Amino acid sequence: MNKRQEKVLVATLCGLVIAVTAGFVVQPAMAAGYDVDQPAQVSRVAPWDALQVRKWPASYSQKIGSFAPGTPVWVERCIEVAKSSDWCLADNGETRGWVNSRYLSPLGDRDI
Repeated sequence: MNKRQEKVLVATLCGLVIAVTAGFVVQPAMAAGYDVDQPAQVSRVAPWDALQVRKWPASYSQKIGSFAPGTPVWVERCIEVAKSSDWCLADNGETRGWVNSRYLSPLGDRDI
């Protein structure tokens, strides 16, 4: 094995360690969730902007779509994230993913 192959192997192993560690960090937070099961709508988003929908409940997670202001969504559950905002699993029939709870307003009697 030459030096270049050795560097690629070390970089690959470091990447795997980071990916596995991130998986363990996200999983306990997801287990600490609370059920919501209620309709809500996207609010507090500028008319020209959109609420980003993410694959995981974190601002650095992959974007998988967006909801326009006023979009009605079904909120399945939310999780509490220490020293951050709560994140909610939202679905509008076309896109399903995690959004920051501060941009949702309940359409029912209960708070999100």
